[in-house]
Amino acid sequence: MAESATRPSSLINTIYGEFVRRLGGWISIADLIALMAELDVDGPAVRSAISRLKKAGTLLQERRDGIGYRLGAEMGPVFDEGDRRIFGSLEPARLQDGWVVAVFSVPESERAHRHQLRSRLTWLGFGNAAPGVWLAPARLLPDARRMLERLGLSAYVHLFTSEYAGFAELRDAVSSWWDFPAIEAQYAAFTAAWGPVAEELRAEPQIDPVLAFRDHVPMLTQWRRLPYLDPGLPAELLPADWNAVEARRVFTELRDLLAVPSLRHVEKLTGLDRTRD
Repeated sequence: MAESATRPSSLINTIYGEFVRRLGGWISIADLIALMAELDVDGPAVRSAISRLKKAGTLLQERRDGIGYRLGAEMGPVFDEGDRRIFGSLEPARLQDGWVVAVFSVPESERAHRHQLRSRLTWLGFGNAAPGVWLAPARLLPDARRMLERLGLSAYVHLFTSEYAGFAELRDAVSSWWDFPAIEAQYAAFTAAWGPVAEELRAEPQIDPVLAFRDHVPMLTQWRRLPYLDPGLPAELLPADWNAVEARRVFTELRDLLAVPSLRHVEKLTGLDRTRD
């Protein structure tokens, strides 16, 4: 298992997103604590993280055979959006598909919304071309629209689709609109942590489900941030040695190796199954 200093709440979000949603949407606190113990997180840390997630509306307490938690009603679309970004955007966008441009203006009296817009657009993978002007590959338009509507920020933003018509060299321009070194540093850290794990598991004839779970959850938790930092720019605009290619290969290989045995382990430990709601 690669070393990780990941917050317990991030690991819990991964467990819900990857497993609990497929197993009826609810898990007992006892089973969640047992799963988190396998990730070297103790019970008090789990309960503290659950308390924060409850306060944020991410989780709701619900009693069945015992006390447990399900995702808050508004979290379904958020996790669905995450699935699209994490698993559906592994290939670069096509240059011929153009761009989505977000232009916003927020009154000084509501500058908190301005900060929220900047941070959310950055999180979606938008680059900042000029004050109040953000852009990303056109395939991010649906996610941007849903995010702005969900957060009540759509009144401040105009969305356009466009294609670049000049005058600077576009490859040079995008390198100033996105922080390529920061993105590459994240990819390098992922590959350094998980590349050796992939190489080791590749030689295993069969992967133990418990060990698969212990690797899969922190691996996926670390990966989840990257598709948001990286907008998936067209390959023509990226550095020739863009290290996302190797990181994506490692991620895809590990997911293929670990996803199924991890799910089997969670099913066995919790007694939940994919037919239950």
